[in-house]
Amino acid sequence: MCGLTGEIRFDGTRPDLAAVERMTDRLAARGPDGRGLWSQGAIALGHRRLKIIDLSERGAQPMTDPESGLTVVFNGCLYNHRALRAELERAGHRFHSASDTEVLLRSYREWGVDCVDRFAGMFAFAVTEHASGRLVLGRDRLGIKPLYTARRPGRLRFASSLPALLAGGDVDTALDPVALHHYLSFHSVVPAPLTILAGIRKLPPATVRVVEPDGTEHDHRYWAPVYGRQDAHAGMDADDWRDAVLDALRTAVRRRTVADVPVGVLLSGGLDSSLVVALLAESGAKDLATFSIGFDSEGGEAGDEFHWSDIVARRYGTRHHRIVVPSADLPDALDDAVAAMSEPMVSHDAVAFHLLSREVSRHVKVVQSGQGADEVFAGYDWYPPMAGIPREDAAATYAKVFVDRPHDELGRMLDAGPPTALDVSGDFVRDHLARPGADTALDAVLRLDTEIMLVDDPVKRVDNMTMAWGLEARVPFLDHELVELVAACPPELKLADGGKGVLKAAGRTLLPVEITDRPKGYFPVPAIRHMAGPVLERVQEALSAPSAKARGIFRDDYLRELLSAPEEHRTTLGANALWQAALLEIWLQTHGVA
Repeated sequence: MCGLTGEIRFDGTRPDLAAVERMTDRLAARGPDGRGLWSQGAIALGHRRLKIIDLSERGAQPMTDPESGLTVVFNGCLYNHRALRAELERAGHRFHSASDTEVLLRSYREWGVDCVDRFAGMFAFAVTEHASGRLVLGRDRLGIKPLYTARRPGRLRFASSLPALLAGGDVDTALDPVALHHYLSFHSVVPAPLTILAGIRKLPPATVRVVEPDGTEHDHRYWAPVYGRQDAHAGMDADDWRDAVLDALRTAVRRRTVADVPVGVLLSGGLDSSLVVALLAESGAKDLATFSIGFDSEGGEAGDEFHWSDIVARRYGTRHHRIVVPSADLPDALDDAVAAMSEPMVSHDAVAFHLLSREVSRHVKVVQSGQGADEVFAGYDWYPPMAGIPREDAAATYAKVFVDRPHDELGRMLDAGPPTALDVSGDFVRDHLARPGADTALDAVLRLDTEIMLVDDPVKRVDNMTMAWGLEARVPFLDHELVELVAACPPELKLADGGKGVLKAAGRTLLPVEITDRPKGYFPVPAIRHMAGPVLERVQEALSAPSAKARGIFRDDYLRELLSAPEEHRTTLGANALWQAALLEIWLQTHGVA
């Protein structure tokens, strides 16, 4: 829920309240139900509210505790806020609202920066200490909720989205060369703290940052699961792991029903979202609203998975909504989706999520989603090649099956040559995979994908696209306790049955066999995947725009090669190379980056 902004000054001047207001207003879609501003001394905070828990004005933000001299702005949900409230009340705290925001505020008062260890939820927050002038920024373990920062001499600004910081003004909008290297090589993933713009950074997941009044910063990473076998699970067989996973997922789904408004489900008909529906039905949920989206077929590829979602909807008696989008609607939808992107996101299902969220927001304010299961449970086809290989071979094998293109190919794409002399993306992957704390090559790759790729591709996509319509998406497969459990699960159980074996085994205890054993699907938008019709026209328009010519990112001969056969040029994972190039330019143009 919500969006937050703020500024802290280090030069003895007051914050730029007009800039904070502009940033806050840019987040209106994330929080259409309320707006608040607060300023004291060197710090100003802004907030847009989406009312999910405690719908009264007592839950409004920024929220201040006069007794302790603390003020907070918060985006997300603490699913265990009631248990924390009871613990804090036993410690002598008195509450004036039923909101999880006040629980966060009083948790910080009681436990300081260590309060994050007690939170079960998704969150980004900023807490100010009036007496010390200190600012504390925090982000949840899996990076489900975003937090961007922009530094200039004498000040730091922060916001829930990159476009909000642009709205504040005075941002270095040059392309970051290391980020560009990642974008073109590491499957368009730009790891924290980088963004594609040199002047904007993002707080890494599972991180608390303390910003002192003089501008010095101290980061503390508070969570890092172990990807290896542990004594606590010794002796567990396949059935034990199946039952443990199902119990943990059951808890994760139940946690994410905490709300003072109805909670629906984004139902693709795949294993992951179907399991969420099944577990909600098992828990006694009534009149559950479910939502699926489909598009016109292109290039012989079907544009919907309604057959599968209908099976699940009928099985559990949900109030199901089919949403069909003609290809002719895609160019406008594409531009709207790009406008909602905090960073360029190549995956074509961003458009699908944006359109789906628009329709879903007309019915509910909160949905659960199956996002994250493939990264956590080894569901993608690049994981089996990691089985049984030596740890030292992990990076080379991963590069062959995941990386879009090697470093030495970037020079022929870019007008100015390679963005960096060194293979920074390859080095990042090699360094991450070599870290201790992972038993096998597959463990190391799953850790990389869960900590990095998952955060800065599918999770970010879901947050951006849903919050563009004031819709809160909750992701039970990224419950931190479930992730910890599955990280310890033997790799062979995850790779079984073509991937996600232990999850499929859990699913067979609840779901129809045609759902658990169906071929893997995805969120198809064929007109983008195949660069068809009006989508191709939009791509050509963007790449030929005067601003694109002036920017000169890509070599003309490279673009001519892509445009001569727009459907043929693919990355390692089959993504459309033309779309990858065009999407970057469309994003820069849409967000007014010169």
